[in-house]
Amino acid sequence: MVKKQLIQTILALPRPHKFWVLALVIMIGVTAFSSSQNAPTKDIASDITLDEQPSSTPNLAGLPPALEPGKRYPIALNSPQTKPPIAATHNLQTQPITAVKEKSASSEVTPEWKTYAVKRGDNLAKIFKRAGLTPQDVYKVSKAGQDAKKLLKILPGHTLQVALDSDQKFAGLRYPFSKTATLLIESQHQNLISRIEQKTVSTSVHFASGDIDNSFWNAGVKAGLTDKQIMSLANVFGWDIDFALDIRAGDNFNILYEQKFVEGEFIGNGNIVAAEFVNQGEIFTAIRYKDGNYYTPEGRSMRKSFLRAPVNFKYISSSFKPRRFHPVLKRWKQHRGIDYAAKTGTPVVAAGDGKVIKAGYDKYNGHHVFIQHGEKYVTKYLHFSKRKAKRGQWVKQGQTIGLVGMTGLANGPHLHYEFLVNGVHKNPRTVTLPKAHPIAKSEKKAFLSLAKNYQGQLENNRRIMLAMNQ
Repeated sequence: MVKKQLIQTILALPRPHKFWVLALVIMIGVTAFSSSQNAPTKDIASDITLDEQPSSTPNLAGLPPALEPGKRYPIALNSPQTKPPIAATHNLQTQPITAVKEKSASSEVTPEWKTYAVKRGDNLAKIFKRAGLTPQDVYKVSKAGQDAKKLLKILPGHTLQVALDSDQKFAGLRYPFSKTATLLIESQHQNLISRIEQKTVSTSVHFASGDIDNSFWNAGVKAGLTDKQIMSLANVFGWDIDFALDIRAGDNFNILYEQKFVEGEFIGNGNIVAAEFVNQGEIFTAIRYKDGNYYTPEGRSMRKSFLRAPVNFKYISSSFKPRRFHPVLKRWKQHRGIDYAAKTGTPVVAAGDGKVIKAGYDKYNGHHVFIQHGEKYVTKYLHFSKRKAKRGQWVKQGQTIGLVGMTGLANGPHLHYEFLVNGVHKNPRTVTLPKAHPIAKSEKKAFLSLAKNYQGQLENNRRIMLAMNQ
């Protein structure tokens, strides 16, 4: 009714007024239509498109489950489930979620390690150059501590492992300079430090025995001993047995020695820990204690103050004699020492601790060294091919002081060795040698227990070998 009266009132207006009222109505209508087109679409739309997805369709309120993906469906604006009419269209899509993996703050890039073989003439600078490093890197590594000085003595056949970071900068070094030890150089607090990493060495005790037919050396080889072990065994009993003149057929020996292992791998033989030598029917037994010295089972030192022979020789070419025909001078004269024939270059060692009182060369003695041992004893060594000691130097027993040669009045390579007591020449083979100190009283109980154990092992192994050979 109100609507009809409003229309009649408008019709009753003058014509110009009718025109303005109509224009006003049209403007209101256009404004309303424009607002509906630009209205927000977050709540609902008049048309909805469903895109296909590999999984289930999102659960949207108001959409029947039978709707087909990708097809457009009109929604009645006067539906009771909708809000006031808003003209809009939605394209509903489900986007795959991509997990973004963030880098852990504590993760670090593992350095790249490369191994370089040490060649003849190589040094650290040359190897670092092959690794793409600079002289500044060489300097920093060489100053990484006292242990880094081992890099000054790298040898052909060794290897160096060098680590580079992601920027190809120096990150670390490994130098395994022995079977049991490795030099490590690492960065700590922006400084390079060096340290030695030692592998754990395990040892086991093994037994060997030999019967002498013609020579001690051949018997040692037949028993499976190395050259070093044969020489060590001779040194243990060298105070009491002259291995050049006293050995006889029928002599025999039995030894216990260490074998060393690292991570189950055999790396070499260790010390002789116990030994027994039968020479011309006399039995000599030696036990090694933790101080590195050998003692009799009763605790007396096997070591005397002097070695009987200071060189590993082939034979005695001339003995101590009051009168001998000199092969060079061609005349008779006294021979006041012993000549030990040996190969040129064979090491000659000091027979005892002492001070070198003379080291030089003359046309008679050739290269020679004289050593003073306290106030009473002097030893002389002649005809070296090369001296290894200097005048005024203190030397230890067993220290190399020269190499066998034939300088001076000599017609073949040999060592001429003299032994003087209070200035008087004595026969080095027969002179009475002073005794060394026995085991310390505080250690004797422990030593006697150790000696008994080793003697038992020697006896058991001797019986086993005897039974096997019968």
